[in-house]
Amino acid sequence: MDDLSVEFENRRTHLRAVAYRLLGSVHEADDAVQETWLRLQRSDVSQTGNLGGWLTTVVSRICLDQLRARASRREVLGGDAAAPDSLRDDRAVDPAAEAEHADTVGRALLVVLDTLPPAERLAFCLHDLFGLSFDEVSAVLGRSSVACRQLASRGRRRVRGRTDEVEADRVRHRDVVEAFMDASRNGRFERLLELLHPEAAVSSDAAAAAMGSPALVSGRDEVAGFFSGRARAARRAELDGFAAALWSLRGEIKVVFAFTVEDDLVREIELLAGDVDRLDVRTLPARRSAD
Repeated sequence: MDDLSVEFENRRTHLRAVAYRLLGSVHEADDAVQETWLRLQRSDVSQTGNLGGWLTTVVSRICLDQLRARASRREVLGGDAAAPDSLRDDRAVDPAAEAEHADTVGRALLVVLDTLPPAERLAFCLHDLFGLSFDEVSAVLGRSSVACRQLASRGRRRVRGRTDEVEADRVRHRDVVEAFMDASRNGRFERLLELLHPEAAVSSDAAAAAMGSPALVSGRDEVAGFFSGRARAARRAELDGFAAALWSLRGEIKVVFAFTVEDDLVREIELLAGDVDRLDVRTLPARRSAD
């Protein structure tokens, strides 16, 4: 067995625990770990300073793809009709693996976790159950650490049964985002200032930056100036179940505008153009103007 194989085997139990918490299925967790091994074999990790972190990131991304595919099946079939059989069988995690992790959770929690949107589930599990920093969670989700913190918070409240708070947040979030987009379309600079957090920022992922968006715009005045009069082509959308916006070309989504709202103010706007087909994004119909 070569050194890489030894290192992977030394981390297999941890990777399996991560995958199981994210997917709630022993069979799917084992598949995710095996796919992680295959990707490791195909990758050059000679310059990777933290192989354990690299492996955790890879297995988490694989699980995220599976969770999003599962959510898509539910949307097509309706309700719980597409819930995987693996969540309803009697198989249990290897007792030895369970005993090795003091932070193990029971099936009751896994049932609750299965009600979380994929991004919330991943942010909550990786941060709250496995102690990853939000910077590390950010590397998995492709979202900012600020957004990941908010996703984990929503997941935490759902797990604690405080779904009414999450729903109230959803309504406030929608109202703030729609007011911001309306002010942007109509070039209402002062109204934009009113809706922006003092530490407001706009960030672009690599794909959006390659399309000409600035990598970072910081400050309330600067963000208001950047968006004033510039959202006329943006359409209403939802990302991970919360209000967002998008820009499309000939029916193909090109950029998703992800909003982080704090204290009823826009704290951050992320321009996401890379792998948008992997995002849990849904286009919404335009609001009818008042008669």
